Amino acid sequence: VQLQASGGGLVQAGGSLRLSCVLGSGRTFDVYGVGWFRQASGKARRFVGAISWNSGDTDYADSVKGRFTLSRDNAKNTVFLQMNTLKPEDTAVYYCAAGRSWPEHSFGRYDYWGQGTLVTVSS
Repeated sequence: VQLQASGGGLVQAGGSLRLSCVLGSGRTFDVYGVGWFRQASGKARRFVGAISWNSGDTDYADSVKGRFTLSRDNAKNTVFLQMNTLKPEDTAVYYCAAGRSWPEHSFGRYDYWGQGTLVTVSS
């Protein structure tokens, strides 16, 4: 499964961005969860949130709960990450990933990865 992430950019603190992750051609029938991770410069890749492809149930890291919202459009094979009230510490490259189970917080549990999209939040 090929994943294409987009929607990153530069935003001021307190602003919003919406990231998209399109699941392209491939074995989409065995995708059960789509997760988002982020990696700040010099830091480890960290879990942000995940959505069940079938039920739409969501799971979030504590650091983004109440600010970030995941949704999906199965007809368009797309997952959205709406990010509100952004903070400078949200600055990172954001990656979407797809896996055969849900929920999964470990990046090692995801089989397919997108290329990443950079989010920069200025103070």
